[in-house]
Amino acid sequence: MNLDARRNVILSFIFLVVGIYLVRLFYMQVIDDTWTLRAQEIAEKRKEIFPPRGVIFDRNGKKIVTNQTYYNLMMVEDSIVNLDTAAFAKLIGWTKQEVRNRFKEIVKGEGSYYNKITGKRTPNYQTIRAYPFLKELTLEEMSQIAPHLANFKGFYEEATSARNYPYKSAANILGYLSEVYREEIEVDRFYKPGNNIGRAGIERFYEKELRGIKGIKYIVTSALNNAIESYADGKYDTTARQADPLKMGMDVELQTYGEALMSKKKGCIVAIEPSTGEILSMVSAPSYDPNLLVGKRNISANYPKLARDPNLPLFPRPLQAEYPPGSIFKLVQSLIAMQEGVITANTGFPCDKSLVGCHNHPSASNIAEAIQYSCNPYYYMAVRRIIQQGVKKSTNADAEYGLNKWYKYIRSFGLGDIFDTDVSGQRPGLIPNPAFYDKWYGHHAWAFSTIRSISIGQGEVKLTPLQMANIVAVIANKGWYYTPHFVRSIGKKGSLPQFRKKRWTMINYQHFDPVIEGMRRVVNEAGGTGKMARLEDIMVCGKTGTVQNPHGEDHSVFFAFAPMKNPKIAIAVFVENAGWGGTWAAPISALMIEKYLKGKISDPDKEKRIIEAQIAYQSSN
Repeated sequence: MNLDARRNVILSFIFLVVGIYLVRLFYMQVIDDTWTLRAQEIAEKRKEIFPPRGVIFDRNGKKIVTNQTYYNLMMVEDSIVNLDTAAFAKLIGWTKQEVRNRFKEIVKGEGSYYNKITGKRTPNYQTIRAYPFLKELTLEEMSQIAPHLANFKGFYEEATSARNYPYKSAANILGYLSEVYREEIEVDRFYKPGNNIGRAGIERFYEKELRGIKGIKYIVTSALNNAIESYADGKYDTTARQADPLKMGMDVELQTYGEALMSKKKGCIVAIEPSTGEILSMVSAPSYDPNLLVGKRNISANYPKLARDPNLPLFPRPLQAEYPPGSIFKLVQSLIAMQEGVITANTGFPCDKSLVGCHNHPSASNIAEAIQYSCNPYYYMAVRRIIQQGVKKSTNADAEYGLNKWYKYIRSFGLGDIFDTDVSGQRPGLIPNPAFYDKWYGHHAWAFSTIRSISIGQGEVKLTPLQMANIVAVIANKGWYYTPHFVRSIGKKGSLPQFRKKRWTMINYQHFDPVIEGMRRVVNEAGGTGKMARLEDIMVCGKTGTVQNPHGEDHSVFFAFAPMKNPKIAIAVFVENAGWGGTWAAPISALMIEKYLKGKISDPDKEKRIIEAQIAYQSSN
């Protein structure tokens, strides 16, 4: 045999052996489930230890989210021997049929896997794996069961934890947990059946930061599958590590107080620290006790009730309710008009009610007075000068040009978009641009006279209360803001990078002084519309708003910041169907400001009136 022939024989033999191994490997991994099951069986000797979730603190170091120990009654079907169903059912307080149904429910809940090669569908459920048979048992409940588990092979107790909310507030901020789905387990192997995952709020956004790091314990089992010792004396074991705590910018005492003020009302309060963008309080009214959604049993019992409540406690109004801002929008219009040079701080206009309706007051001779009196005709004239600047020959083309400029200014305040922040479920609001009106009226078929209602914060303009509060923060800072956010630090790492970036509007610094002076007069001078927000020893700068509501009573709006120098809090209050802004929203703002800055209230009668008032709220009785 020559060398070439011998080489061909050797190569053929090698290819044959490799081919046999590849075919066998394909069969083992794709077609034959036995080897997959064997691999899983081996993996079951590797016990995963789940840490408790990270604790959450408020800005003052108060624990607002903690963990409480619960227990799951686990089962491994392959380890169950001669189960006395009647005795087991009696032990857990069920019927025999309920026990049988629970076994079926566990199998069904795991779903099935479709093998494209064989065309067969096999269940994901594995008899060698542990599954929770009963979940979230209290210590008292488990203490009644645990002493008898020796009589029921294949069942054992496993400690777990669930959230606890000591202050019973901030449900719309903190969110809740619920059990992971099969699809989520397949995407992220951190989880296993029976684990919980953040579903809303802070719990959802910071899920990976809060869940911690799993530990691993390897065990050696006997022929009867009983754990008898640690593998290699624990040499390869790892310790579970609880996540670093989250420290929020929220003041939980202020949050709880705000929810008390807004009880039996619909609306919201958003308070921000201007210098950092940290959200101090975000009240969505009505609210609910977050403990109602702790654990599957509570969720099953309480979530449907909350969802059916006509007052919509699950609706996050500060983030998703898009309201016309009303007269508070006049502050932004003042800034744009001065920046564009179409008016100055000392420009005056007569209060001409033939242009637009207004209440009785002297004509405003400057910006500060226009804000103080909340003069509608003044802003009709000022905004008309922004929109119709006489740059284009055609009135309609000129309006398009002016509205484009106005739109860019508005967007620089963070309006018309959602904030890149750590709270999900935001709505962008609505800031109309030329394309918006072209869609309704046609290109160059509209002018200022068509859209004049935007000059006083009505018509097509819509803002969320979070956006309203951020406007106040911008004014308090005289032109800049940090993205509003909740978490000020993850452990010792500080906040996320996007929350440390200062964002500037298109308005120059000097234009804010006359606007702030007008806000001071609103609260502290005769003729101002926000006198019920006045505090004796704190200079509050604010603006009232009464938002027209075609579906009922007008909405009461007020936003403010305080103190005037070196502001510590910027706040927006919106009370649905409450009428004039100075009657309800303004005193609520004052109470919140005083509570935050002083820790006490100087006018208990005002506080009592607000807390006891029921406005547009449907009692459940």
